[in-house]
Amino acid sequence: MAHIKMIGIGDEGIGSLLPMYEKWINESEVLIGGKRQLSFFPEYIGEKIVIGSGLSSLVEHLQSETRNVVILASGDPLFYGIGSYLSSKIDLEIYPYLSSLQLAFAKMRERWQDAYFTSVHGRSIKGLAQRIDGKEKIAILTDTENTPNKIAQYLLSFGMNEYQAFVGENLGSENERCLWFSLDKMKDAEFSPLNIVILKKIGENPQWPIGIDDEAFFQRKPDKGLITKKEIRTLSISALRLKEDSIVWDIGTCTGSVAIEAAKIAREGQVFAIEKNEGDLENCKRNFEKFRVDVTLLHGKAPEGLDTFPDPDAVFIGGTAGGMGDILDICCSRLKDGGRIVLNAVTIENLSEALTAFKERGFQTNITLAQISRSKPILNLTRFDALNPIYIIEAWCQEGESGC
Repeated sequence: MAHIKMIGIGDEGIGSLLPMYEKWINESEVLIGGKRQLSFFPEYIGEKIVIGSGLSSLVEHLQSETRNVVILASGDPLFYGIGSYLSSKIDLEIYPYLSSLQLAFAKMRERWQDAYFTSVHGRSIKGLAQRIDGKEKIAILTDTENTPNKIAQYLLSFGMNEYQAFVGENLGSENERCLWFSLDKMKDAEFSPLNIVILKKIGENPQWPIGIDDEAFFQRKPDKGLITKKEIRTLSISALRLKEDSIVWDIGTCTGSVAIEAAKIAREGQVFAIEKNEGDLENCKRNFEKFRVDVTLLHGKAPEGLDTFPDPDAVFIGGTAGGMGDILDICCSRLKDGGRIVLNAVTIENLSEALTAFKERGFQTNITLAQISRSKPILNLTRFDALNPIYIIEAWCQEGESGC
């Protein structure tokens, strides 16, 4: 196998390289990189290979390559770069350059060890809102689709105007430009394709503890309200055993209250919600915007549409409107190892049906009967007003059980 070196390079091209790195490139027989990196070496006499969209074919080529190879990468190859992937597949030496992040924070004259780092470069912007909400300092790698303009528009749609943005363009090159923007200004400005965005919180952001008050949600309000009540919601969320990167399904989301609380825990994961009642969708969307969670919302009656969701770590079923068996067929078969399904039932009949259905699919269950009463003033005294009793069914697949 070839001796392979990966060298980080800046926007100024050869001028960003140590003399030793330039010597290694000139002595190599194969030079691999993006079109922009390869253009810095017009007089290179060896073979040039442009990195395409898929890296698996490059790995196959390198595994059979016998010549000396240098791979060029932008900045630090191990910071949202190709270095991590390639080093896990082949043996190579990595020599990083300054990352765009280091350069940007230097221009800001700000420390960066306390910043939150994320990337929308070649990735969906979906879910960015809950990932960054409330964080003091955020660095975002961009691309030609997820531009500073789009990021500003996206954040403003969630009311996140407490941030000021620093945009560093063409960092390290002769065309470098660094400016501060309000989000309102950034959404209409023009930028070079090569840029990085850093958000700094300059104002207060709204905060919600676990167990958001029912009255805070936009909702239809018949008698007692169509919402998973705060106390039941808190117990149900706890039973889901969510992690920071969990994939969550919320079936029968209605106001979106469970999806919202789940998204605030699973910030680095994803939440997918489905609701059959068209009248609830607008309230649900308004709640997602108000509480700054970017949930994927589908209008439909489960189990239709669940095939479009990725396999879940946790499933909350707030209502089935019939068809419980078909819904559980999909949820149980697609639940990831160690995952939890939590189903809320109001009637004894639904409880019995759910327990039988879980047992038939090899799932174990634990049931909590939540009988909640809230204090209520009466003249100058206090009495308790009871909420409807709710069965909270937690189900999981025991390893080795048939049907799991």
